[in-house]
Amino acid sequence: MKFLSRPIALLTTLAASALLASAAEPKRVVVCTVTAGFRHSSIPEAEKTLQKLADESKAFTIVEFVRQPEVTVPKRPNPPKALKPDADEKAKARYAQDTKRHEEALAKWTPEVDAAAKAAAAELDKQMRASLAPLAPAQLEAQKIDAVIFANTTGDLPLPDAEGFARWVADGHAFIGMHSATDTFKNFAPYFEMLQGTFDGHGAQVPADLVAADTSHPANAGIGESWNLQAEEMYLIRNHDRTKLRALWFLRHHPNEPQTAGYFPVSWCRNAGSGRVFYTSLGHREDLWSDDPALKDRKNPVEISRKYQAHILGGIKWALGLVEGSATPNPEVK
Repeated sequence: MKFLSRPIALLTTLAASALLASAAEPKRVVVCTVTAGFRHSSIPEAEKTLQKLADESKAFTIVEFVRQPEVTVPKRPNPPKALKPDADEKAKARYAQDTKRHEEALAKWTPEVDAAAKAAAAELDKQMRASLAPLAPAQLEAQKIDAVIFANTTGDLPLPDAEGFARWVADGHAFIGMHSATDTFKNFAPYFEMLQGTFDGHGAQVPADLVAADTSHPANAGIGESWNLQAEEMYLIRNHDRTKLRALWFLRHHPNEPQTAGYFPVSWCRNAGSGRVFYTSLGHREDLWSDDPALKDRKNPVEISRKYQAHILGGIKWALGLVEGSATPNPEVK
């Protein structure tokens, strides 16, 4: 027994050291900014900010950015919106001008241009599928990815296996969505049931007086009970069951109709099977993502930008299991 004690002790020490080394390794994250619909101008700032948070926090490393292919697809000119029955003379004159411009543009849409547009669309789809290949469940497993971030994605992305991706999250991984992640796969139930939210429209950008539903959650980031933004595009959300999620930030009134009281979700988290999901609808504006004081057209002060960065970092760390925070549903909060 004495002869065996030293090797056993050595093995125990090595095993403990391996566990400590493993625990110290940053979590592995893939960030996707591919869009099949509207493309936000804030995406470059989103990528820079997420890389900055990874570098500074050392909590996670971005293994790969899954980005948009550089293929331009000509778009067939769309006619102007129909005039309203009560349109005034100014609106009628503008409609006439828009109609003339549409007719001129349509005249340039020759069969050759149409054929080129179709070829470009096919090439874009091909390259998007190649770009999104790292999000195949088998690839995520092979790369030992802990979380996927959808930063301002839109539309029905041609994932290799969309249903398998939702199962991958439920099998014990993390999904983090920012802003238009809810404007992605709007008609794909496994996705919006995992996320518990679908984009349902928005009005003009407005100041927003956010209310904290959980001041102790890491995604609160010490901001406190309220958080006042100077300007942001605030989403309306559907496919949202509060008994299946924990509210983190919300509005007590319609973002564009202050007289309309109610509960309007902004950010939440939840357990999806054995996985974790964190989402914030914030992130439309560049000056939320970036804390560069020289950023053009800044309306939100740098202090608000830094709070936003702390908000998403707290949510990411929670989703990765690095910090404690409740995911118990709190539908009673109003």
